[in-house]
Amino acid sequence: MIDNRTAPYAALVLRLALSFFFFAHVIRKFAVIGFDPWWDGLVKQGDPGAVLGYTVAIEFAGAVLLLLGVYTRYVSLLSLPVLIAVAHHWMVRKGFWFADGGMEFPLAWVFMLIAQALLGDGAYALRVPALPWERARPATA
Repeated sequence: MIDNRTAPYAALVLRLALSFFFFAHVIRKFAVIGFDPWWDGLVKQGDPGAVLGYTVAIEFAGAVLLLLGVYTRYVSLLSLPVLIAVAHHWMVRKGFWFADGGMEFPLAWVFMLIAQALLGDGAYALRVPALPWERARPATA
């Protein structure tokens, strides 16, 4: 049974946690590793530039838009390919367990994004205009 009084706050807590994870990854990319060494290292491994660009864009979108509660479902769904690829990457290289550097945490992140997409914005989200495909269509007689 869903408690309709607390469910919006559960979605808020999840949304803020996901935003924190995205901010942490953006900060690590730019302040800890450095953007150029991060990019160059992945290009040397054979990752296409378009994929790396998508990754950076989705991390910024996840950090900012999830924090504000803007288009939460879409940001969560568009983030899934990146996190699924990350989970696969670490599963192949290190196995499952997080303590060994494996896929356990990225996989948990995938399920958190799915839950967020199902829950929606939650409490304290900015209200933004509906996207064109979300607008109500006039009834036809």
